[in-house]
Parts: sequence; structure tokens; C-alpha cells
Amino acid sequence: MTSANELTNLFTPVNSLSSLTDLLCTASAPFFGFMGVTSSLVFANIGAAYGTAKSGVGIASMGVMNPGLVMRNIIPVIMAGVLGIYGLIVSVIIQGSIAGAKPNEVQIEGVKTVMMRYSLYSGFSHLAAGLCCGLSGLAAGMAIGIVGDAGVRAIGQQEKLFVAVILILIFAEALGLYGLIVALILSTNSYDCKPPSSD
Repeated sequence: MTSANELTNLFTPVNSLSSLTDLLCTASAPFFGFMGVTSSLVFANIGAAYGTAKSGVGIASMGVMNPGLVMRNIIPVIMAGVLGIYGLIVSVIIQGSIAGAKPNEVQIEGVKTVMMRYSLYSGFSHLAAGLCCGLSGLAAGMAIGIVGDAGVRAIGQQEKLFVAVILILIFAEALGLYGLIVALILSTNSYDCKPPSSD
């Protein structure tokens, strides 16, 4: 059971600048940034893999009956592969921000110590960016895979459906693009921890 005093301390506002700095600039802050890198790349690649595999099965099935249309119907596989590139772009940008925030060596009361420059604010922002891009890529990959599978089989039977299927695939791909745009905006939000001034 949590005591009343512990609850009071939990919701007590931070009164000093040093305790605020200790709260924001913890050694665990980069963990959240690296989780953003991981989630962006992993989820986007899961979506790309699913979209490629699912639509690839449809292309192979359609190609048995109508091999002349295989190269024309390869578009869903290409669009699914682009989702993995979205995740890679966001992961590299976030990782660069983490690597650029090397710890500062500071002297506090004559004692040399290391202070993290990468703050919890930056970590949470980069985690949100990674999840935005990764989960949007996962959703887009699932949509592309399902539409690509059914679409290429239908085009094998009726070629006039080609334009309609491409339009559906474009709107499915746009879901991943929306996640990329928001992730790029979120990844620019950062707060660098600065050593306390000597005066």
C-alpha cells in the first residue's frame, strides 16, 4: 500500500532548478530515444514485409494464368517496400539526434561529474516520432498487402480494373506518408540539458 506521505511527495511541484534538471536529464532518457529508433524501423519493416509477401502471393497466383501481366502488377510490392524506407529515414534522423547529444563533463562544487545532455523531453518526443512512423507503416503495409493480393488477381481476370486498384493502393500508401510527415515534425522537438551556470 502507498502511504499518504508518498502520494503527497509524488504530486509535490518541483521547487528548485537543480531538482528539475535532475528530473529531466536522467541517464535513462536515451532509452526512450533508442526505443523510438527501434519502433520506427521494426514496425515499418513488418508492414513492408507483410505487404510484399501478401501481394507477392497474389502476383504468383495470377502469373500462372496470365504471365504477361506480372511486371505490370509488381506495383504493390514496390509500394510496400517504400514503407521500409520511411522507417529507415526516421530511425536515422532520431539516432543522429541522440548521438549528437553527448554527455557534458561539468564541475559541481569542485567535483567533476558527467551530466546528460539528452533530456526526457527529447526521449519522449523521439519515441512518439518512432511510433508514429512505425505504426503508420504497419497499417499501410497491411492495407497494401490485402488490396494488392485481391487486386492483382482481379486484374488478371479483368484488365480494366488496373487504374482503380492503383488508386486504392495510392491511398493506402498515403497512410504511411502521413506517419512519416508527423514523425519528422516530432523528431525536431528537443530540449538539451545544459550545465548549471557558475554564477
